[in-house]
Amino acid sequence: MYPDGDNMESDKTQMLQGCRVLVVEDEYFLADDLRSELEAHGASVIGPVGNLPDALAEVERAGFDVAIIDINLHDELAFVLADKLVRQNIPFFFTTGYGQDAIPSRFDNVVRWEKPYVTRSRFLPCPGASGRARRSACY
Repeated sequence: MYPDGDNMESDKTQMLQGCRVLVVEDEYFLADDLRSELEAHGASVIGPVGNLPDALAEVERAGFDVAIIDINLHDELAFVLADKLVRQNIPFFFTTGYGQDAIPSRFDNVVRWEKPYVTRSRFLPCPGASGRARRSACY
């Protein structure tokens, strides 16, 4: 139940309404599954973006509330992208097949989804969402 007494399951398709999510993932099937799951819950998805230069360009446009970042994009590490998001105060989290020790200590506080993951069970605050979506979550 939500704090105001509504049932979360009955409002599942609107859970992420108003949340703009940048998806940075170079594996097509993972990216497409994540995009579909986010949109099914009401999020607006930017991307998926599959390479570092395009992802950096999206950060410059800053038209999103939260980012989901694969650490390894075609053999380029995405930590420069994460650093940019930190400087712009945009929340994000990592998806990776790497262990925690592969991530620089400056990102110790960043949530990490280890691949393979189940999107339905992953939620984070979505600052751009309004009302119930803000209280509940963005992936």
